[in-house]
Amino acid sequence: MKRRHRLSRSRDFDAVYRKGRSVSTRYLTVYSFPREEELDGDGPRLGLAVSRKVGGAVARNRLKRRLRGAFEELSPAAARPDSDYVLSARPGLAEAAEERGAGWLREQVAEALRLAAGSEAAA
Repeated sequence: MKRRHRLSRSRDFDAVYRKGRSVSTRYLTVYSFPREEELDGDGPRLGLAVSRKVGGAVARNRLKRRLRGAFEELSPAAARPDSDYVLSARPGLAEAAEERGAGWLREQVAEALRLAAGSEAAA
């Protein structure tokens, strides 16, 4: 995932948290917010929030790499190109992803994005 497709500034995260919608699954919370301004690199932007409750630094960074990969793979079909997303991992996700593998994690992200899309459509 290219850096321009990531949320990195605090104000971007704040905008998604405050103005966006959220949906939760057992292991993930997804915040989505349609952008007003058009960016050079069209496509959804992703931010990740993985707290220390999820695991140590190595586990958190591994999980973030896997979440970025799953989002990048799923975003052309499941994510709106003019939106910002924040995936917030809940405790237990790192262990479950290690046990069940990348395919299971991809399914979890896909389910969360489907719920987010349904939430946006209902608005």
